[in-house]
Amino acid sequence: MRWRRARPGFISVTDHATYETLHTASVAGRHLADGFTDDGCERAAPYLRAMLATPGLAVCDTSSVIVWEGEGGHHLPAVMDHAAPVLTSGQSVVLGPDVVTCTSVECPIRAAVIAPVTVDDRVIGAIAGYGPTVSAGLARAADEVASWVATQVELADLSFERTRAMEAELRALRAQISPHFIYNSLAAIASFVRTDPARARELLLEFADFTRYALRRDGAFTTVSEELRNVERYLVLEQARFGERLGITLKIAPEVLPVRVPYLAIQPLVENAVRHGLAPKEGPGHVTLTASDHGSEAEFSIDDDGVGAHPEAIRKVLDGQSRADSVGLGNVDARLRQVYGEEFGLVVDTAPGAGMRVSFRVPKYSPALEDPA
Repeated sequence: MRWRRARPGFISVTDHATYETLHTASVAGRHLADGFTDDGCERAAPYLRAMLATPGLAVCDTSSVIVWEGEGGHHLPAVMDHAAPVLTSGQSVVLGPDVVTCTSVECPIRAAVIAPVTVDDRVIGAIAGYGPTVSAGLARAADEVASWVATQVELADLSFERTRAMEAELRALRAQISPHFIYNSLAAIASFVRTDPARARELLLEFADFTRYALRRDGAFTTVSEELRNVERYLVLEQARFGERLGITLKIAPEVLPVRVPYLAIQPLVENAVRHGLAPKEGPGHVTLTASDHGSEAEFSIDDDGVGAHPEAIRKVLDGQSRADSVGLGNVDARLRQVYGEEFGLVVDTAPGAGMRVSFRVPKYSPALEDPA
């Protein structure tokens, strides 16, 4: 018996057809990533027509035709009349030659199936497939394609809401920049004006750079390098106030410096360690910030030997049941979970009198790290 290895590729015609369908849907989905927009529908229309395999296809919203794709463009003026019952009732319709009339013998369009695009029980538009006839299979396919488009729109809405939620969290975090920190920083700067003017000038520049970064409006993400530079500014200002009471150790793996992370993801955790951990402590304290490389992920930890906290109090902060976290521990946790998923939130180890360790990890490469255009 002769044996020959099969050529690589699709095992059957069915497999090939499945691949083509999934690929077409994937490309169309990318164009609908911003929702049921005119531009997105226009770009997706060729792929939607391929999914239905009809000579012509129209996409409309509740007021007008967004795009006609394929043959028979002269039917476009009639689309809204054809789609009116669908947009009103939310039910698909099949139209025959008595409705889809045409005087051109070369035009392949004599029938149509129109299916509603329904989001949150509200019809936002319709998909209309035009061709010579409408089979039961085409009618079902039109319903499925319209339902799939509705799902893409819902996903886009969720993504938009997630972005808005994250922007709201950032606005809240900026608003939480401690007035005590600002007052204490300026007081520390003022104390050096007469005794060490050069030091006062240096601290004032650090304060200006810190507040400029903390209040910036250009994007929800930054690099670890930029975030750590702002942490350094913050610590310089706090050391001017605490003096030898505040010890600092930074352990930074160079590999993580270009990694993009949510803006203001690290500095609030360091501030939490200084303000809630070391400030109430008698005598000196120490904060250690570690950024380490773990292949596809980067890990960050902030350790302090301060007064610690009760684990139940921290749990309530992270669950959003307590407003005691004025520095942003819960805020950072919520934003990490919004961007990367529930498994990427903060991990907090603490006990009264035992200090605190706050850590989190992030994927080094993720589509979620791209700022929306």
